Amino acid sequence: MKRSAFIAPLLATATVAAVLSGCSSSPADGASDPRNTGRISVVASTDVWGDIARAVGGDDVAVTSIIDDPDKDPHEYQASGQNQLALSKAEVVIVNGGGYDDFVNEMLGSLHTKPVVLNAADISGYDQHPADGEFNEHLWYDFPTVHKVARRLESAFATARPHDAGTFEDNEKRFASSVQKLRETESQLKAEHDGEGVAITEPVPLYMLNAIGLVDKTPQKFSEAIENDSDVAPSVLQQTLDLFSSRSVVLLAYNEQTTGAQTQKVVDAAKSNGIPVVPVTETLPEGKTYLTWMRANLDAIGSALQRTAS
Repeated sequence: MKRSAFIAPLLATATVAAVLSGCSSSPADGASDPRNTGRISVVASTDVWGDIARAVGGDDVAVTSIIDDPDKDPHEYQASGQNQLALSKAEVVIVNGGGYDDFVNEMLGSLHTKPVVLNAADISGYDQHPADGEFNEHLWYDFPTVHKVARRLESAFATARPHDAGTFEDNEKRFASSVQKLRETESQLKAEHDGEGVAITEPVPLYMLNAIGLVDKTPQKFSEAIENDSDVAPSVLQQTLDLFSSRSVVLLAYNEQTTGAQTQKVVDAAKSNGIPVVPVTETLPEGKTYLTWMRANLDAIGSALQRTAS
């Protein structure tokens, strides 16, 4: 489903004022009020960026992730007064940008405070209005961008708490080292599988697949329709199904958080033709960190490629 389907409810002015002035509840993840602990208050639009902020900030940050449940579809999330409260206390806010989480910007516009706002899409340096198609906003699958964001987080945290700057620098270096190992795995897979075709249901993992050298063979109208939560034309669906019967692709990367009859047909076609199906998600799976999640994704892709090659 399309990213712009994120829905920000219209919070009445009186309601927001009551929440901000009268509510004393803790942030959404249960952390105590950072103003009482000396920690930097951080709000992330999703738990993906929230976990990266924790990796860089360590014990010196208190992170609230607005979307923090793998069972929630990010594209259908509705912001709440509790989210507004968390933002009102934030010193640093991290958003994905690129149209993915505009509801956060809408809430920020009603604040009287001025937190530091880090926008991953802006930090990435990518053209967000490419002439040859839509901007792929799933930037957490792009390790160069993730590294850039981590460095900006380090800088923001060091500015907020200069006496802890050395700690933030050490944390960021450890995180960057782990990200570099993930990039090395991508390079290793590219050396073996560069140019091989793949299919997707949505462009969620496309940055990673491209870094491995895999070529998306999916008809653009198919993935666009699925992302926009609209029906796929029968002819386009058949073109997609033919990728598997003709064995034009070596794997299918499938967003398991958005399902439907047409995506299920594609999954079934891949399986019936012996094409490995690799499930991916947009949000952090329960029990995983960002780094262990991305490692699992790369391992799954690597295993699928190995099965196809054997």
